[in-house]
Amino acid sequence: MGVEKAPTAKGKQAASGLRKAAANDEKKTEREMGHDLAKGAKRFEERARSSDGKSAGAKQK
Repeated sequence: MGVEKAPTAKGKQAASGLRKAAANDEKKTEREMGHDLAKGAKRFEERARSSDGKSAGAKQK
């Protein structure tokens, strides 16, 4: 749920805090790795690969 769609003020505050925490964690991970994490479609493909190394698209063919 997005920050704007939260039904209560407390929910909006919690959503905002979660979003900030996730952004900070991503920045920390990128610093430790020494490069940016993949974004968008590249990130989806990276996460979709299984232990056999095949991507989700290759498995569906």
